[in-house]
Amino acid sequence: MKSSNYRALLWLGIPIVIGQIGVIVLGFADTLMIGHHSTQELAAASFVNNMFNLAIIFSTGFSYGLTPIVGSLFGQRRHEAVGQVLKNSLAANTLLAVIVCLVMAVLYWNLEHLGQPEELLPVMRPYYLVLLSSLPFVLWFNGFKQFTDGITDTRISMWILLGGNVLNIVGNYLLIYGKAGFPELGLLGAGIATLTSRILMVVVYLILFFGTSRYEAFKKGFTQGHLNKSDFGQLNKLGWPIAGQMGMETASFSLSAIMVGWLGSTALASYQIMMAVSQVCFMMYYGMGAAVSVRISYFFGQKDLENVRRTARTGFHIILVMIVLAATPIFLLRHHIGGWFTDDAAVSLMVAQVIIPFLIYQFGDGLQINFANALRGIADVRPMMLFSFIAYFLISLPAGYFFGFVCQWGVTGIWAAFPFGLTSAGIMYYLRFRYKTKQRC
Repeated sequence: MKSSNYRALLWLGIPIVIGQIGVIVLGFADTLMIGHHSTQELAAASFVNNMFNLAIIFSTGFSYGLTPIVGSLFGQRRHEAVGQVLKNSLAANTLLAVIVCLVMAVLYWNLEHLGQPEELLPVMRPYYLVLLSSLPFVLWFNGFKQFTDGITDTRISMWILLGGNVLNIVGNYLLIYGKAGFPELGLLGAGIATLTSRILMVVVYLILFFGTSRYEAFKKGFTQGHLNKSDFGQLNKLGWPIAGQMGMETASFSLSAIMVGWLGSTALASYQIMMAVSQVCFMMYYGMGAAVSVRISYFFGQKDLENVRRTARTGFHIILVMIVLAATPIFLLRHHIGGWFTDDAAVSLMVAQVIIPFLIYQFGDGLQINFANALRGIADVRPMMLFSFIAYFLISLPAGYFFGFVCQWGVTGIWAAFPFGLTSAGIMYYLRFRYKTKQRC
């Protein structure tokens, strides 16, 4: 029974992990290509990408509210209801896209007030606007992805993500450097390539859903169902707490990027490189965490609490193995990683200095990812906002300022705060999951 549980979770999770790695390969490619085009553009990309990561992760968190609903309905074989809730989810994501775009537009008009190096502002602004226009497509894609993941069809999102990322990388090469007759646009070219790939990924999902028989059982509920308060209420009840939890976690990194910007362009460029490395690990763990959420929601819909608990344990064991496999090469290559992204020796040295605090927080990151997804699977998401606020705003960010500026450890001190925030969040999520699953026995 134990081995079959591992196999089932790996079978479901590996395609999600591969798709997530595809997203990160894209981030790596962006950073590599931009860094070798200009260190100034690399620093500008660091700030803008961290701001948009906050918006995207927050929005993605909201769309995750669909997964436990779909997983539970799918476990009960209610396919038409799944199609209807997908329709309501896409409508809710559209409304959220309008709100998020308005917030990001306000931030755009206040870039000069955030203490960033003035020489970077002319590079930041056009890149920022292109990424802003791509945000609605991110939310629509997320809606479809959570639907297919929730019905355990995780391979389709994997292939769409990989295809979109290949297109993005090719677009980066053509538009950043001006190849094959295209103009040399630098950082702006990277933004245009990202926008194009995000549009096409949504188009592919629309063609698959409406133009093929693959999702026929769900299409009837989508076309004949209607927008209703019940589905909207359920999506909002689950979506906003998850968005708040993930948003606060990402905010701790994005607001830390602002603090790093106070240290200058070199520190900001090193932060962008380490964020690219960090996101590789995060997305790997998160892919498996998403599988944990899907499996738990399926068993929870069947009221099988023994398998709910077993799935959470199994998921954490797998993530621990992933942590070891990821951390070992990063540690061994710590003096070489910076050179992959830039020829600037000062940036490379700074990257090597922050590897140790980065490796320390991997356990806490894996712990919080696994049990945050376990709580989503049982639809117990509201307390996570409080736990996240404590972990990231009361522990991580103040610690980053203290280590970085009071202790004068610079960018290394800011990174040294993350283990405290992530580990404390993971412990609180674990204790909550254990309490809720025992309580329901």
